[in-house]
Amino acid sequence: MSLLDMIQNSGQQMLPDHYKSIPVQEMETRVRKIKESLGSKVFIPGHHYQKDEVIQFADVTGDSLQLAQVSAKNSKAEYIVFCGVHFMAETADILTGDGQKVILPDMRAGCSMADMANIDQTERGWEEMQQAVGDTIIPLTYVNSTAAIKSFVGKNGGATVTSSNAKKMLEWAFTQKERILFLPDQHLGRNTAYDLGIPLDQMAVWDPILERFEYDGDLDKIRVILWKGHCSVHENFTIGNVEDIRTSDPEVNIIVHPECSREVVALSDYAGSTKYIIEKISNAEPGTKWAVGTEMNLVNRLTKQHSDKKVFSLNPQMCPCLTMNRIDLPHLLWTMETIEKGDVLNQIKVDSEISKWAKVALERMLERV
Repeated sequence: MSLLDMIQNSGQQMLPDHYKSIPVQEMETRVRKIKESLGSKVFIPGHHYQKDEVIQFADVTGDSLQLAQVSAKNSKAEYIVFCGVHFMAETADILTGDGQKVILPDMRAGCSMADMANIDQTERGWEEMQQAVGDTIIPLTYVNSTAAIKSFVGKNGGATVTSSNAKKMLEWAFTQKERILFLPDQHLGRNTAYDLGIPLDQMAVWDPILERFEYDGDLDKIRVILWKGHCSVHENFTIGNVEDIRTSDPEVNIIVHPECSREVVALSDYAGSTKYIIEKISNAEPGTKWAVGTEMNLVNRLTKQHSDKKVFSLNPQMCPCLTMNRIDLPHLLWTMETIEKGDVLNQIKVDSEISKWAKVALERMLERV
């Protein structure tokens, strides 16, 4: 089921028009006042890729799993207003208590990568893969996936991974089975497997649309099966971007997220998770120059925070993630005002059976990192 289908079937409401005409300063004042009056009843986690207009009200900023874990530890909060995207709010709902309500201010805030692996495609593909290479595969899924995919992985002996711990989790997975199915981002899977010494010719791409392998060799030689998915933001960083930087200013350090293609990662100076990128630039010497291959809201924030360094986007034409930008000040104000009135809109609820197995997949990872 697509995000649009979920919105239509759930009867979720859209932002009333009058919020679009409220002056920014008035919105900020109203959000701040409500947040203060509600106190510990409301907790606002904000993902690193969110707009500054939203991040200014976040109680904590971080990556998706970190925010879900922090939310779960905050047992006092009745309402978790998750400023991120749909799969992140799902993870928060899985990990938080039954008495807590996870709210996504705008239900259109999805993730194109997560949507590239739906459960029907995955179950059909799994059967085909099993027929091709037997019961030799363990599934792993990036946390940037739907709850249904996490649940599928949990049921089939696998675990979730993050960009920070993917290497460790692949090492674990190879102690369990001969082959790994990596969902839904082929680039993180390929970059991580390559770093572990697995040759590219032992990795095959699974096309869920055509339901077949993109691989010319002997299937018995495959060690990693990469789901044909990607991040629409990170895939827009190109070899040409890297070459332009190298030509224009060889002193620039190029740092990228491992959701970028293998070719871009190979040509960069550094590659790592969002946390890695933030810490690397924070700890860098004053006067150093950094071309960053990740989402623009974060790049712009790093530029402001580190005025003693030159920080800019690796791709000068890059735009912020469209779905991350769905959460804005009007949606946050609307959410806070409905909570103040005792109403709950856009609540994220994961089915109990899906939640049970998704939590298994998450816990298998958390036990090993």
